[in-house]
Amino acid sequence: MKKKILLLGLLLCLLSVVSCGNEETMDKSRVYNIYVLNKDETKLSANEYAAVGESREEIIEELLDQLTATPERMEYKAPLSGNFELLGYSLEEGQLVLNFDERYKALPPTTEVLVRAAAVRTLTQVKGVDYVSFQVRSNPLLDTSGNVIGSMSADMFIDNTESEMNSRERVKIRLYFANAQGDKLIETNRTLEYSRYSTNISMERLVVEQLIGGPSEQVKDKVYPTMNPETRVVGVTVKDGTCYVNLNENFLTQIYNVSSDVVIYSIVNSLVELPNVSRVQIAVNGDSNVMFRDSASLSVTYERNLDLITTAD
Repeated sequence: MKKKILLLGLLLCLLSVVSCGNEETMDKSRVYNIYVLNKDETKLSANEYAAVGESREEIIEELLDQLTATPERMEYKAPLSGNFELLGYSLEEGQLVLNFDERYKALPPTTEVLVRAAAVRTLTQVKGVDYVSFQVRSNPLLDTSGNVIGSMSADMFIDNTESEMNSRERVKIRLYFANAQGDKLIETNRTLEYSRYSTNISMERLVVEQLIGGPSEQVKDKVYPTMNPETRVVGVTVKDGTCYVNLNENFLTQIYNVSSDVVIYSIVNSLVELPNVSRVQIAVNGDSNVMFRDSASLSVTYERNLDLITTAD
């Protein structure tokens, strides 16, 4: 009899262990990393959180609550717990838009980047949230240069340790500028000191901004600019190999004697040099149903054009 009771007890223990194991597996599938700031606001750390909600909207609500809740450990602070308020959010076609009040703009620049990094890296873990964008009173958030920051994905932010905050790397990009006649493109190479963390600029946006800035001093007597220098980047995103470049209306005002194709393909050929870009679509203030100089439609995607490339004299 004692042996039977002992065997029954062992069986119950085994069932309990299996049950606990299954519960743990279920919990792990619902665990999200909640990114928080350290007290000095110099780096991020991740705390695990098991979501309770079932729907995507419920999980987003939970994660937003966690981003505003005071962490259990005193050395951390919640990224969305500052002297600003999240007014609301919306989700459409994989993009989550967070709308804050005007006090958000008072954040110190370094802290503000960390806040964005924490929110983006936390919320893009939710299935169906591919990008996050920030607004202030329903207006797009601007960087310190007055440019629209636009949509952000988790891979735009490196691991934000204190040493990486001030780290810089040398990157080499290939840019295409016009020849003297304005009917061909000439390849140039440019090496830059670049800190992705402190600038929060993707490589795709960096390429476009360098093109707008024109040729460097070393080559300006051999190649020529293609775009109006007053052009501003509204946003640059990449999805499934297509780079979507959104420029302001100054792009349509051409001040250089270059052909329409040279302008378009200076952007396209430069961007497709990046390993993750194979096609480019250009828009003006979000509208791609535009004719550029009455000869080139922006409603189509463009691929690399080698026929326009020549060499410097």
